[in-house]
Amino acid sequence: MVLTTNWPERFADLKREIVAATPDYERRLTESWNDLLQELDERTIEIADEGPSYIPQVHFQYLDTLVPEQLDDIRRKGSIIIHGVVEEGEAASWKTALEDFIRVNPHVEGFPEQDKQLFSLYWTRAQVQARAHPNVLKVSTWLNNLYRAKTGKKMEGVDLDIPLVYADRFHIRHPGVQWDVPTPHIDGGSIERWEDSNFRRYFADILSGNWRQHDPYELEGCLDAHASLCGRPGQATVFRTFQGWLAMSEIAPTQGTLKVFPDVHLSNAYTILRPFFRPTVPLDSKDTLDPKNWVFDVSTPDFPGIQPRDSGWADLRPTPDLHPHLRLHNTMTSIPKVNPGDLIFWHCDVIHSVEQENTGSSDSAVMYIPAVPQTPQNTAYVKKQAETFLAGTNPPDFAGDRTGVPYVGLGVDADVIQLISRIAMGLSVAVT
Repeated sequence: MVLTTNWPERFADLKREIVAATPDYERRLTESWNDLLQELDERTIEIADEGPSYIPQVHFQYLDTLVPEQLDDIRRKGSIIIHGVVEEGEAASWKTALEDFIRVNPHVEGFPEQDKQLFSLYWTRAQVQARAHPNVLKVSTWLNNLYRAKTGKKMEGVDLDIPLVYADRFHIRHPGVQWDVPTPHIDGGSIERWEDSNFRRYFADILSGNWRQHDPYELEGCLDAHASLCGRPGQATVFRTFQGWLAMSEIAPTQGTLKVFPDVHLSNAYTILRPFFRPTVPLDSKDTLDPKNWVFDVSTPDFPGIQPRDSGWADLRPTPDLHPHLRLHNTMTSIPKVNPGDLIFWHCDVIHSVEQENTGSSDSAVMYIPAVPQTPQNTAYVKKQAETFLAGTNPPDFAGDRTGVPYVGLGVDADVIQLISRIAMGLSVAVT
């Protein structure tokens, strides 16, 4: 079913403003669109055929031995499993500690209310220890360095070799329980991807008819992008290079794991160009994938996948109907099996979702731990976040959740020992 949305007329003006910056824009964008659809036709078949094995995997000890071709493959697919980051027994013990914390603090906020499995907790001792683990921070540094500055110039206050901590939640999904999970979506920006001038700079190659030149790891455009011009609830205000899960249990496909569209280059190009083209046949037609049945059109305010939310717009949610060339029914790919101590990461532009049900016989448990580099914006956030850690209150991005409720057994300053960990958390460092 295709949802109808009343987009404001200014969105049509926005489209015309964007294309006007490119000489001979209709011809150039149409040629680029047709080239993109041909590439998608080939790549989506490849993704669907290979399934979970399409996702890159590497063991932690071999991260620094990957050759440029392997790094390029990881960049293109925008997702990776890194095995053996934390010793398996230690990671599993964090799940036990979290379960103990919940038993001691039955008033914790979680979802669903009747059988809590996603917890609005941020500073339990287990979470603090996991984020501060030196191997986790080393992985964050490695991921941050997949990004690069196109101009090669030094950026003030930016150091990809200094990882920072962003406090987020965790879930422990029980077997056999259906979740009302979000449909495939992209975090970090909705209409802002077109409306914000800095975001447009990041997508400039796509919007000028050169989608093959687009680099999802071009640092300069990312840093200044405004992902929530309307103050969207739950929107991270830091720049994350990758979102991440740390596994605290075995998790295999169909067991409530992550699903991704594993080609961030193609999905960026397609979702950004899609509002400038419309089909000449019904979207449910068997001929809708034929490039000949699509035409350039900037006369309407339509931005497919953008839906109203509160006083603004929800994250971009591509659908099989509105974004047919992605073949999402076949290409949303479950992550391969992971064990406790493995980390799953995906680029923040990757289309992703979560499986609706854990069909396994045991819990599926992960902590949310993204990769975050030192930037002026991130450094300022971590400084404020450190104050909430020391006070035992919710981090700034989650201040809207219930806070000020006392918990027994939160992490404390003394739990963060190593220098790299204290720097990452914005805590004071002893001068020797």
